[in-house]
Order: sequence, then structure tokens, then C-alpha cells
Amino acid sequence: MTTTTVRIGTAVSIPLSRRALGVGAVLAVLLLVAGLLTLTLGSLGIPILSLPAQVIAPTGSEGFVLTRLRGPRLVTAIGTGAALGIAGALFQTVTRNPLGSPDVIGLGVGASAGAAASALVWPGVVPVPVGALVGATVAMLVVWAGTGRGFSSPSRVIIVGIGVSAMGVAVTNLLIARAGREEATVLAAYINGTLASRSWDDAAIIWASLLVIVPSAMLLGRRLSLIEMGDEIADSLGANASTTRAVSIVVAVAAAAAAVSVAGPVAFIALIAPQVAKRLTRVGGANVAISAITGALLIVAADLAVQNSPFEVQLPVGVLTGAIGGLYLGFLLVREFKKGTI
Repeated sequence: MTTTTVRIGTAVSIPLSRRALGVGAVLAVLLLVAGLLTLTLGSLGIPILSLPAQVIAPTGSEGFVLTRLRGPRLVTAIGTGAALGIAGALFQTVTRNPLGSPDVIGLGVGASAGAAASALVWPGVVPVPVGALVGATVAMLVVWAGTGRGFSSPSRVIIVGIGVSAMGVAVTNLLIARAGREEATVLAAYINGTLASRSWDDAAIIWASLLVIVPSAMLLGRRLSLIEMGDEIADSLGANASTTRAVSIVVAVAAAAAAVSVAGPVAFIALIAPQVAKRLTRVGGANVAISAITGALLIVAADLAVQNSPFEVQLPVGVLTGAIGGLYLGFLLVREFKKGTI
């Protein structure tokens, strides 16, 4: 496969295949189309011919829709999908398992429990994003300790993660049961994963997080490619598998927690995006950039669907991604069982 090496100074070199570059370009165009449809479809849609003028100088009702309703929602969706795609790519690479996803091993549920606790138990004391990060970190520490072997055994990580998820759901449901009706309604939408009523503050949080997460994940690229070949080979080539795995998990936790803090646990984007990216590019390694674009496209397309659904009540985007992702997870479980890997 023909590759091109992109060098950043003397310390960083990034090999890129021409196929991956082509796939990335196509996905970016599809993301642009989905974004335009998000802004222009529906009763509140902005006419596409008016859109350039509104972007430059928002005015009137169309400007309100762009700057207060759909604009921040779209920008938040793109950032959230990118963060989840990166988190899933890192998890699946370091565990060498297609089931290695924040959804499967309890990170999203842990972040939801932390966010619920900060919103209902310590309102105004602990910010929701901080609560989500703490909850995600605690969940991962429990998984790491519960396996007895850290993250080195993918099958144990998945089994313990299922148990952690169950505990996180129990904690979240307990908090909802004790909350007031209005608080419970808002929190229920959040823990299902929603992009409704997002603001520019939410967009700023996720994109500020990506400014740190994306370079960190890209710098891990070469080491992650070596880890895919086995820890012994990675160590012999200077990748230091244990350290790389630990750093990758930290970056993945930060990415998933950032996404959950602004949109709740949007289900299965982190599971599906990296696998779609790998199948399209046919390239080994984490495929961080393509996974990020794929995750953004998936969540924007899903949000477009729920915004234009025929239901009287607009569903949280996580309900749609959860339904589709659940079917895909079932397919993966059957395939891995037949392979004898689980």
C-alpha cells in the first residue's frame, strides 16, 4: 500500500496511506453535507441560500436559529463524535479486541453516575463535567483493579466492565429516584445521551478538550501500531507496552469523559466508529484521525435523524445510537464467540 510520511519537526513522523487520505476526504465531505442538512432541514431550517450571509452576520429569526439553537448543537455534536471515536480507537487498539469500548467496559456509565451525583447531590459545588470525569476515572480504576491484571487481559476487562456498568446504572437510578420530578426528567434525558439545548459553552468544553486529546493520541500512533503486534515485539522495539497502554487509557478516559460531560453517554459511537474506520482504510494501528471523523459523522447523522423523526417528542440521540449499536454489539459477540476469543 502506498504511503506518505508527514513530518512535524524531527521528533514526529506520521505515515499516511493514500487510501486513508482518500477515505478521510470522503468522510469529511459527508460530514459537511450532514452538517448543512442539520442547519437547513425542518420547520426551523435556514434556507441554504441564506446560510452564508447568516454565518457572516446573523440577524433575525434565522440568525437566532443558527447562533442559539442549531449552530451550537451541531458544533457540539461534531466534537462529541470525534472524542468518542478517538476513545474507542485507543481502547480497541490497546486491548487488541473489537469489544474494547468505553460503552462495554463501564466508562460511560461511570461518567453518568458521576455527573448525576454532581448535579443532584452536590449541585453548584462540583461542576457536572468534573463529576463526569471523576466518575469515569473511578469506573476505570475499579475495572483495572478488578481484573487482577490491569488492562492486559481483554476478556477480563470486558467481564469486570459489565459488572461496573451494572453498579453505575444502579447508582444513577437511585439518584434519579430520589430527585424531584423536573430534575429527574432533565437527568433522564442526559443519561440517555442528548444534544438538545446545547450551548456554545458546551461546544467550547469539548473542543478545548480535543485541543489536548488529539495531539496526545496522534503522538501515540506509532507505539499503538507496535502494540497490535504483541507486547513482546513492542517492548523489543522500544515502545514500552505497559507505559503506552496506561497513557492510552488515560487519554481515552479523558476523551470519553469530555464527550459525556457535554452530551451524556451517547451509546456505541465509540464502539462502531473505529471499526468502520479500520474497514474503510484497511490500515493497522489506531486510525485516530479517521476514527474521529467517522465518529463525528455518525453522531451528526444520528442527531439529524432524531431532529427530523415523525415522533411528537424528540428522542435523545443516544436512544437511536443505542438501538443500532446494540444490534452491532450482538453481531460482534457472536463473531468473537465463533472465533473462540471470548
